[in-house]
Amino acid sequence: MRIVIDTNIALDLLVFDDPSCAALLAALQAGELQWIATPAMRDELARVLSYRLVAERLARKGRDAEHVLAAFDRHVQPMQEVPPRALCLCSDPDDQIFVDLAVAQRARLLSKDRALLEMRKQLAALGVEVATQ
Repeated sequence: MRIVIDTNIALDLLVFDDPSCAALLAALQAGELQWIATPAMRDELARVLSYRLVAERLARKGRDAEHVLAAFDRHVQPMQEVPPRALCLCSDPDDQIFVDLAVAQRARLLSKDRALLEMRKQLAALGVEVATQ
């Protein structure tokens, strides 16, 4: 199953080692799930990794942004082609990239972001399930 993971869940998975992401990580490692992402999603993650609080958290764990981006690259199947704009628009323009890819690929969208969670019904009508795990 193809999945699109937003930046918040990616941080939980790759930076914060959130226990609620253990099953997700296991499924990715076992090849049960295929995480797809565009270069813009990687750029968004890189930008967020530069935030002071995130950088401090990484430093306490002996990691840096390059370590996290390398982990991202290991887990992700990159989609080089920019997907077309979806018929529904997210209230947060920064999150539209996740909507567009999920709709174009009919992928499950994993997010804890309020703007994306509020789109559940709209996205379901387009064949996309939005879930928090």
